[in-house]
Amino acid sequence: MPITAQQLLQILLNAGPVAGVFVPVLNTAMNRYQIVGSKRVAAFIAQVGHESGQLTRLVENLNYSADALQKTWPNRFSVELAADVARKPEQIANIAYGNRMGNTVPGDGWKYRGRGLIQITGKNNYRACGEALGLDLIAQPDRLEKPQHACMSAAWFWATNGLNTLADAGQFDAITLRINGGQNGAADRQALFAKALKVLV
Repeated sequence: MPITAQQLLQILLNAGPVAGVFVPVLNTAMNRYQIVGSKRVAAFIAQVGHESGQLTRLVENLNYSADALQKTWPNRFSVELAADVARKPEQIANIAYGNRMGNTVPGDGWKYRGRGLIQITGKNNYRACGEALGLDLIAQPDRLEKPQHACMSAAWFWATNGLNTLADAGQFDAITLRINGGQNGAADRQALFAKALKVLV
C-alpha cells in the first residue's frame, strides 16, 4: 500500500506543506527498492524523517560550534582548530570529509557533503549512487537536493545496505547504526518509528 499524504503528516508533523510534494516521489522510490509492507515503510519513514528534519532539510547543516565539532569528530578537530573554524560550514566540511570517502581534491568535502533524505556523503558514495540512478552526481552533486532524487538516493542507500532485511527482522537499532555509524538521535528515530507503525497498520 502506498503511503498517503495524511499518513505522512501523522508521522512527520513538521513536514507541513512539503508532505504533498514528497508523497508521490517517496512512493515511487520505495516501490523501486522493495520498501513495502508496514515494517519496512515505517522504519524507512522514521529514519529519513529523522535524517532530514522531517523532510525540511535536504543538505547537511555543518554550522557547528567548537564544542560540537570536537564531540562529532574528535580525531579531526583539536581544541585550537575547532575554535578557529566553528560556524564556518565550508571549512568544517573540507576538514571533516577531506581525504576520505573518495574526496581527494581540495573542496571535495564541501562539494560532496551530506545530501538527500539519507545524507549521501563523499565522492565515492555520490559516484555509486549516481551510477545506480543514472545521474551525473559528480558534476552535479546538488541534484540530490531535489525531492525525487533525495528520495531515490535514500531508497537506493537503504536497499544497498540491506536495510529491508533488518526492518523485516525488527532490528531498528542496527538500521540506525548503518545509517548513522552510531546511535545519534536514537530516541527521536524510535519515537517516529513507533508512531509510523501505529499509523501504517
